[in-house]
Amino acid sequence: MRAEQEAEFRKYVAARVDRLRRFGYLCCGDWQRAEDAVQTAFIKLYGVWARRSSDACDAYVRRIVANALIDEHRRGWFRRERASDRLPDRTVPDASAASVETLHIMNALARLPNRQRAVVVLRYWEDLSIERTAEVLNCSIGTVKSQGARGLRTLRALLSDSMPERTLGATS
Repeated sequence: MRAEQEAEFRKYVAARVDRLRRFGYLCCGDWQRAEDAVQTAFIKLYGVWARRSSDACDAYVRRIVANALIDEHRRGWFRRERASDRLPDRTVPDASAASVETLHIMNALARLPNRQRAVVVLRYWEDLSIERTAEVLNCSIGTVKSQGARGLRTLRALLSDSMPERTLGATS
């Protein structure tokens, strides 16, 4: 890779690492797994950086993150990384500072199946269109619609159990 391409890549990574890490966290509910998926995505992106299409780069990286999280979940326990006694270099945000409502929502989101969680996060957190979400997840538009509807229905049920004082999805 040429020096100016290397500088472009570094600038791209610096600008998007936090947003992609949050996206990964929302998809899996674990900061460490999210960071691993984002690192995997950047490694794969680095390999194709010289021949990439700049307008589809964000969608490509999101797809890699989502697929890495789904693939990691499918791996058997013997192929996963082993825990270490060493602490990570970065600090993880303190979840105790989050509101109770946010914790309920995050717990409910973590209980969704992987595909439904990915669709819900891409559609309603990342604010992608149905077509763009289908492109990122490499699936049909119908799959995005059905997984999104099931995911929202499941979230409503989970949240109505944990937060009965709120009427989720009620129309006035």
